[in-house]
Amino acid sequence: MSNHSIATTMKNTGPIQENEIVLRTSDLTRRYGDRVAVNQLNLEIQRGEIVGFLGPNGAGKTTTIRMILGLIKPTAGRIALFGRDLASEPAHLLPRIGALVEMPALYLHLTGRDNLRAFGAVFGGVSQQRIDAVMARVGLQARQKDRVRTYSLGMKQRLGLAVALLNNPDLLILDEPANGLDPAGIVEMRELMHRLVNEGKTILFSSHLLAEVQQICTRVAVINAGKLVADKKIEELTRGQGEYVVQLEQARAALALIQQQSWGKKAYLDTTGKLITPSPQDSGRELSAFLFQAGFPPESLTPATQNLEQVFFSLINSNSQKGAE
Repeated sequence: MSNHSIATTMKNTGPIQENEIVLRTSDLTRRYGDRVAVNQLNLEIQRGEIVGFLGPNGAGKTTTIRMILGLIKPTAGRIALFGRDLASEPAHLLPRIGALVEMPALYLHLTGRDNLRAFGAVFGGVSQQRIDAVMARVGLQARQKDRVRTYSLGMKQRLGLAVALLNNPDLLILDEPANGLDPAGIVEMRELMHRLVNEGKTILFSSHLLAEVQQICTRVAVINAGKLVADKKIEELTRGQGEYVVQLEQARAALALIQQQSWGKKAYLDTTGKLITPSPQDSGRELSAFLFQAGFPPESLTPATQNLEQVFFSLINSNSQKGAE
């Protein structure tokens, strides 16, 4: 990522319709000379979604976000916002986006409240009531009269989010919104994002905190080397491969028995001593019955899942290997 910073919001021009596709990119491409930063990206986000936009450094995330925000032009392809072409109506569409991209560009010599006044003036003016509301929303009421140079990194991030929320945008684009936040602040950010979506907003956000993405997002889009390599709901991505997690006494003895079965060759014990195993006929009921009959009654038996971090690195490594072939 570059050192350029954005913390922006513009005036809302009206409500959007239910079930509207808020953002759609069609074969979106950006080249820099011979290098293709974004390669025919097709992405669609519906109203009310929280979509994680993931990828390793240099994957094309920031370039994509800058094109959506109208900061750079695509080499090819189209961007539609709220069902309308961005290239044709930027002055009408961009004001409906609030963005926090990289470190927010704040006035360090001003107070937090005066920063919001300054940004509000640039974007056409906002009421003192609105400033009060967004200050409360990001938890900065107690520090609003302090100069921003005295703020911690996490507080500056909160203020940048406040700027992005000033004019009540329909679509929020957030890049590392939890940057600098302590664990309690991260939980507050998560809860705030859910509240915003419940109010009808749509959020596209990028983060390296994959465990947090897994808890916040309804869906994730993964980009690598400029190409979209996955676009699925969280539960689809993290669904296991037909294995079960079994907690029981004598786990090692049960493992030895299962590994003797044709369906159980890949069974193993995890680091906590739980049995991870396939099941006969891919059925949890059949596995439970087998263990009971063998004298190993399970205390618990649940379908195995993967965490998002495991899935992410598997996708990136698989895609990188294909690219090298």
